[in-house]
Amino acid sequence: QVQLVESGGGLVQPGDSLRLSCAASGFAFSSYNMGWFRQAPGKEREFVATSNWWGGSRQYADSVNGRFILSRDNANSTMYLQMNNLQPEDTAVYYCAASSRTIAIKSRGGEIDYWGQGTQVTVSS
Repeated sequence: QVQLVESGGGLVQPGDSLRLSCAASGFAFSSYNMGWFRQAPGKEREFVATSNWWGGSRQYADSVNGRFILSRDNANSTMYLQMNNLQPEDTAVYYCAASSRTIAIKSRGGEIDYWGQGTQVTVSS
C-alpha cells in the first residue's frame, strides 16, 4: 500500500521557519521524482518544489526560491522542505507528491502518481 505522510506543519509568525517531512512507503521511493505542492483557500493547487530521483536536480517556484530548500533521504524514503522567512502568502495546505515522470516547474500535478494527505501551514501575526 502506497503511503505519503506529511508532517511538520503548524502556525508560525512571519519570518519564522518550519521544516516539513514526507515519509514514503509502499513504492520505490529512490526511483521516483518527488515534489511539494500547496493549495491556499480559494486558490488552485500550485507547484512549490521538485527533486529528481537522486536529488541532484532541484527546482523551485519563483515565489519560494531562495527561501525554501527541498532535500531527500533515499535511504530512509523521506523528503523534506525547509521553509525559511515564511510569509502570510505561504499559508496553505502543503502536499507531498511522487511521480515516475519529470515534475515540471509550474506543474498542475497531472503527472503525479501518488499524493500525500497534506499538512497545514499557517503564517500569521
